[in-house]
Amino acid sequence: MTDPKRCPWPGEDPLYCAYHDEEWGVPEYDSRALFEKLALDGFQAGLSWITILRKRDAFRKAFDGFVPEKVARFTEKKVERLLGDPGIVRHRGKIEGTIKNARAYLEMEGAEPGGFSKFIWSHVDFKPQQNRLKSMAEAPAATPMSEKLSKELKARGFTFCGPTIVYAFAQAVGMVNDHMVSCYRHKECAALAKPR
Repeated sequence: MTDPKRCPWPGEDPLYCAYHDEEWGVPEYDSRALFEKLALDGFQAGLSWITILRKRDAFRKAFDGFVPEKVARFTEKKVERLLGDPGIVRHRGKIEGTIKNARAYLEMEGAEPGGFSKFIWSHVDFKPQQNRLKSMAEAPAATPMSEKLSKELKARGFTFCGPTIVYAFAQAVGMVNDHMVSCYRHKECAALAKPR
């Protein structure tokens, strides 16, 4: 039995293929899960996604499951401990940025009806955008939507959320369906794209 035709970027790596087949492009509406994905995409800056994916379990353990209420209370002592954790990306700016983002997230959750998820999804009118890429070279690094969302996140106190990071995040959480049309997941993710 042959593997289904998928986007070329996961290659043959079983972990990468599973991520492509089960997670990437699936619409995610849970605010906490969205916070985790944005945090991990921030850690990816300058690195490959497979590096982060291989460390994801260690990140989840180090950052208390990316529960924003817990992360927001991290102290300098905790930052020092994280800087000594070989299981994660040991970058002070990214670690401190994640803590800052958790605090910004909590402010947004308390102030905005529908909280973080509603804010994020409002940038695509609550319906995943269906792109029809014939090759990965057609996928943009950033779009006007990701530039606007990036700018608004920064205005609310978020860091490590430039337009390129935000577009990668949008692809991952299914705000945009960037599976190639020849990939079997394009049709499956499109079927999940119901407006909320």
